[in-house]
Amino acid sequence: MNTKPRIALTAARMSHKTRSDTYEIPRAYLDAVLAAGGVPILLPTNLPLGELPGLLERFDGLLLSGGGDLHPARYGEAEHPEIHSVDPERDAFELALIPLALAADKPLLAICRGCQALNAALGGSLYWDIASQLPEAGRHDWYPAYPRDLLAHKVRIEQGTKLAEILGARSARVNSLHHQAVRKPGRGVVVSARAEDGVIEGIELPEKRFALGVQWHPECLPEDERMRVLFTVFVQAARE
Repeated sequence: MNTKPRIALTAARMSHKTRSDTYEIPRAYLDAVLAAGGVPILLPTNLPLGELPGLLERFDGLLLSGGGDLHPARYGEAEHPEIHSVDPERDAFELALIPLALAADKPLLAICRGCQALNAALGGSLYWDIASQLPEAGRHDWYPAYPRDLLAHKVRIEQGTKLAEILGARSARVNSLHHQAVRKPGRGVVVSARAEDGVIEGIELPEKRFALGVQWHPECLPEDERMRVLFTVFVQAARE
C-alpha cells in the first residue's frame, strides 16, 4: 500500500476574550499539503518539549507556518516597540523542534515566520522591523488590508540553489506579508532568493535532503503552478 507522507504543521495559539485559547492554522496550508499528496497533522505548541524526540518519529516532514514575531532575545536583540504578537510558548516549541528535525534529516519547509524561526534556530539574526532598520527597502508588510494573494514584488532566485531547481526560474512575483526578515544567515544557511531591494526572501540548507524557507506565502498562491510544485517536491521528499 502506498502510504501518504504525514506532514506536521505548527499551529499557533490564539487568545480570545470570551472563550478559552485555541490552536489554529489557516486552511490554505492544509489544502496545499493535501493537494501535494500529503496528510497534514497539526502540532499544538503546548506539547511537552521532552516528548519531541518521540513525536518526531511519527511524521515524515515538517512545515513551519507563518504567524507573529519571534521574541528578539531569541536572536540576540532587545525588545522594540515595532515587535508584536510574540508567543514565548511557540518560540520555545519551534526552536526546540527545528534542530531535532534537521538532525533527523526530515524534509522541512519553512514559510514566513517559519523561515525566520529556521534561521534563528541555526544562530542567525533577523531584522526586527524592515521599515525601521532598512528605510531604503520597499514595502513588505502588505497586510491586513490587502488580499493575501496580492503579488507585491519580484524576487530574484539564486542560480544553482534548490529553490531555483524546484521553481525552474530565476525570478518570480510573490505576495508579501511580513515586516521582519533574515539579517545574518545562520550556520550552514545559504541565501536562495532576494527581493529587488536586497531583502532576503529565501534560504536553504544544501547539505540536507530538503530544508528550505521562503519569506512569502506560497500556500496563498494555489493558481501559480510553481508554488504548487514547491509543495509537491516537499511532500515527495517526505515520501522517500
